[in-house]
Amino acid sequence: MKVFLICALCSTLIFGTAKAAPPSKETPTSQEIQALHLSAEQGNADAQFKLGGMYNGGTGVRQDYAEAVKWFRLAANQGNTNAQFVLGLVYKLGINVTQDYAEAVKWFQLAADQGDSMAQFNLGLMYYFGEGVRQDYAEAVKLYRLAAHQGNANAQNNLGLMYKNGYGVRQDYAEALSCYRLAADQGNSIAQFNLGTMYYNGKGIRQDYAEAVKWFQLAADQGHPQAQFLLGVIYSNGKGVKKNKKIAKEWFGKSCDNGEQKGCDEYRKLKEQGY
Repeated sequence: MKVFLICALCSTLIFGTAKAAPPSKETPTSQEIQALHLSAEQGNADAQFKLGGMYNGGTGVRQDYAEAVKWFRLAANQGNTNAQFVLGLVYKLGINVTQDYAEAVKWFQLAADQGDSMAQFNLGLMYYFGEGVRQDYAEAVKLYRLAAHQGNANAQNNLGLMYKNGYGVRQDYAEALSCYRLAADQGNSIAQFNLGTMYYNGKGIRQDYAEAVKWFQLAADQGHPQAQFLLGVIYSNGKGVKKNKKIAKEWFGKSCDNGEQKGCDEYRKLKEQGY
């Protein structure tokens, strides 16, 4: 059964969401924008980062991604961790700049060295995939662990995967289970799915279909298509639950709606059978 690695944050993270300057509830006045510009031009890193966020989102100013990157870079060069992290993502994903993994690694490393958990997590991904650096699972584990210890659910999930598969560490199902649970308890749907698969397959723990259903249900309720599909399989076969083809059909339909082709196929079969 496939276990999922969280590969990257959604591309919408870069501009206007996490780590960018939080949007104001009200559009700033021209006097406020002028004062912010003055502060930024005088070298205030926080003002530079905030101004970058405003140009990024078009808040009170004409949206201008190049101008946003300019101010983010000025702030980042002064050690502003938020700006360093944002620049890392900008270059990793090639958002209005030429994609440059080596440049992304540079900025993630600077922010990670200051203890930024999101930078540590994303730098871990770069080492996992060998993007801009030589592929190094042990280094990825190190970075995931640093972020996981700060409560980063994505890093906890990925650290669980490393332990499950023995990538960069000695294979340890119990440790994988522990990492998945930490992330799952924070509501991370991928970790909930991964935890469910361990109970379903009996990996590192006694096989428990009812417990698997619990975690698949939590992930499925958040729209996780593979969890929805497996709930369809479980209700179709009656493992851990009372067999119910109608409920199985519902879950297959939901997984189909979320792009799981196998869910579409099973939904069609049950429909043809009169369910």
